[in-house]
Amino acid sequence: MEGTLSGLKVIDFSTLLPGPFATMMLADMGAEVIHIESPTRIDLVRIMPPYANGQATAHSYLNRNKQSIAMDLKDQKNIDLVKEKIRDFDILLEQFRPGVMQRLGLDYETLSKINPKLIYCSVTGYGQSGDYKDRAGHDINYLAVSGIAGHSGRQVSGPPPLGIQIADVAGGSLHAVIGILAAVIERQRSGLGQYIDISMTDCSVTLNSMAAAATVAGQQPQSAESATLNGASFYDYYVTADQQYLSIGSLEPQFMLGLAEVLQLPILAEKGASFLAEDQSCVKQALTEKIASQPLAYWCALFQRLDLCVEPVLSLADALKSELAQQRQWLVNVPLANGKHTEPQLAHPIKFSRSKARYDFVGQQLGSGVW
Repeated sequence: MEGTLSGLKVIDFSTLLPGPFATMMLADMGAEVIHIESPTRIDLVRIMPPYANGQATAHSYLNRNKQSIAMDLKDQKNIDLVKEKIRDFDILLEQFRPGVMQRLGLDYETLSKINPKLIYCSVTGYGQSGDYKDRAGHDINYLAVSGIAGHSGRQVSGPPPLGIQIADVAGGSLHAVIGILAAVIERQRSGLGQYIDISMTDCSVTLNSMAAAATVAGQQPQSAESATLNGASFYDYYVTADQQYLSIGSLEPQFMLGLAEVLQLPILAEKGASFLAEDQSCVKQALTEKIASQPLAYWCALFQRLDLCVEPVLSLADALKSELAQQRQWLVNVPLANGKHTEPQLAHPIKFSRSKARYDFVGQQLGSGVW
């Protein structure tokens, strides 16, 4: 069964996380991806612990279904080879700083003259224009200047360093995939490719969504613990008697009243919907004391049969072993290069009624692919 993107050919010049995650998504959906890597300046994901089956697990995951081609882009012969091969490709994705591909002679203007149908996507921290375009940055910096960190976390402790790379993946990778596939659809009408400028910071700004909608409409800028969904209301995490956590998101009236009844907390029914800080403080104090009175297992057993937006906070290991993970098939066994063994990895999350994701092999050894 062919994937939804079968027939599309992608040449990938990216490293680390944002670009490789985007091209992995495309490859999972059937696109043919050729990953160009430097033979001397190794992708850090290749050497990032932990390891399994002789390779870094992050590399095996992010580069599955891709052919790895070792190529020194400082060698003019290799630049000429890329220009020769580019006629056969639909999509190019690169993640260098602005200007690098132009200096190499592999910029969009040059390559689009060879292949006018080429869709060319650049993923950078701050985009191709503006004073920040040449600045170095990481996920934490993009979240900082996009405003996300400024209204996250607690007033006492400040914005939290998160366990995942929101700007890299939700900002860079997923927006790159959206932009690329939109350009593929547009090309069906025009017959022409185009250039796509993905700034991880630009895209992270859009993740502010509701908070930004209020701010640009003239409301007071939000700060930590000033929003309904960011700790100001009882929508929060609560410590249990055994030092675990329970998430409570029972905002709608039917959930709020149901929670008040189950926990025997009339103050929640009386003041839970209030916008006054003192009322919310009283409600949160009552909930904090109640949840702290029993271990997590007690609350899980109680709320498992109730539809009240209350769930346990699971470790990643427990989440991946949960019944939900099994029912929704979060994990898949992907063949190693030799085809004799498999390695468990996160599955492609999009489920189609007819098409299937492909899992041909984990990330390959450097330079082992063919094109």
